[in-house]
This record gives sequence, C-alpha cells and structure tokens, in this order.
Amino acid sequence: MIQVYNNFLPKDVFLKLKNVMMSDAFPWYFNDCVNYKKEKNDNFQFTFIFITKGLYECWGEWKDIMVPVIENIKHYKMNRVKANLLTRTSKIIEQGYHTDVRKKATTGILYLNKCNGYTKFENGKKIKSEENKYVEFDSSLKHTGSTCTDQKRRVVVNFNYERKN
Repeated sequence: MIQVYNNFLPKDVFLKLKNVMMSDAFPWYFNDCVNYKKEKNDNFQFTFIFITKGLYECWGEWKDIMVPVIENIKHYKMNRVKANLLTRTSKIIEQGYHTDVRKKATTGILYLNKCNGYTKFENGKKIKSEENKYVEFDSSLKHTGSTCTDQKRRVVVNFNYERKN
C-alpha cells in the first residue's frame, strides 16, 4: 500500500531542513549512477548519507536537522537515511525501476521542493514532487524517481526503516 501525507512535518521542522539542504553550503556528493549499477547514459545524481546500515554516527553535524524529522516517522529501527539531488534536464528522465532494500522494510520519501519531477511506481501510480509531502510504502515495491525541467534541482530525502505498528 502507498500512503501519501501532505504537510507531513511541522512547518518549523520542515523549513529548517529545507533551508539547510537547499543552501549552497550543503555537502552533496557526486554519484555517477543512480540505481546501484553503472548506466551507459548521463544518469547521475548527487547524494548525502545521514545514516547507513543503522549506524547513527554517520550523522555528524547534521544530527540537529534530522532528529526532529525522524521523530515524525513511525519506526522502531531506522536503517538508512539518504538525500538525493537530481539536476534539471531538458526533458524529464526516469531513473529506472528499483527497490531500495532487499529485506522486509518500509521506504519513505520526503520531498523538499516543488517541481514537475515525480516518483512513479510499477503499477503506474505517480506521486508529484511537492514540498513537505511524504510518501510511505513497502520497500519491495518497485519505483523510479525522475529529473525535473522546471526547477534547477529536485531534492528528496529517502528513509528505509522497520515500521512500528
């Protein structure tokens, strides 16, 4: 099941996160592939990993902006938190269907800016990129992100976790 939450975070929490991550001082890292394999086209993105393999010490100085966000997600174990930035392209490019993790888990995507990019699921359901929207779904659902054509970038934060009931 795919759940969509508009205005997911309290306004002050969202704005603090957005202002930091959309600033020119946030340390994005270049990845020459999007879906764990080397693509033969210009499919690339910038990423930042807050948490990986459940190791919270990866947070560093960014802990203060991420803790209030994570407190709004119903989870009992956060496995990974990764931000993705896709740059504007002349036409929308879908990144390719994939799953984020191979084990039973939940994926959440928090959209930081409004643009004409989207997340699309294999069943055809499409979620528009709108700021402070959160979509939550079973990690086994194949999905793809896209670039945008109407803003300089499309920014999302991707959460992979074990959910509280």
